[in-house]
Amino acid sequence: MTDLTVSLLGLNQIVQFEISSEAFYNQRLSNPTYPGGSSGVTVGIGYDLGYNTQATIKSDWQNQISDKDLTRLLEAAGKKGKDAKDLIPGLIQVKVPLAAAKQVFYKSTLPRYARNTQQVFPEVENLLADAQTMLLSLVFNRGTAIEGDRRREMKAIKPLVKRADLRGIAEEIRSMKRLWNINELPGLHIRRDKEAELIESARTTYSSNEITKI
Repeated sequence: MTDLTVSLLGLNQIVQFEISSEAFYNQRLSNPTYPGGSSGVTVGIGYDLGYNTQATIKSDWQNQISDKDLTRLLEAAGKKGKDAKDLIPGLIQVKVPLAAAKQVFYKSTLPRYARNTQQVFPEVENLLADAQTMLLSLVFNRGTAIEGDRRREMKAIKPLVKRADLRGIAEEIRSMKRLWNINELPGLHIRRDKEAELIESARTTYSSNEITKI
């Protein structure tokens, strides 16, 4: 399988989507959080323990945090919703430094989601780098499911990727905002708009220091 070619601009945007800023991370996200809904306990840069197995969590985080903290995090593997929320009081002492979060994000998380992006959107690697990166962002945030009314835009994007219809892809991403109340989840509305904007404005040429392979 060919690697994704992603823009550093897009990768930085994904990190911003997830943590806002280094200061905000250190103040609010360096300890495990529960984002709400069907999420699990989340650590680092959008790393949802509820959607990972103990084996994967151990592989990704071993040597990045203390063994004691890792053992605590393993208890959250596969737990979502209220089950995850109930674990937070017992995890408040766990600390994930931003340097460790970035290490796991770039070395473990992104490559896994790059493969997922290629599986759900065949030929995505033929798009411009900014577009590839924002579809990676979409899959990182929403997963790979494409069936059902809540996933109709994900399904509609699939043939658009094969046709390299960037405007059409952007329109479907914006259409997803129907799923979330803007007063309750404004961040998702902003994220979808920015993903769509970067896809529509994807550059046709990049210097070697503006892109990387995942």
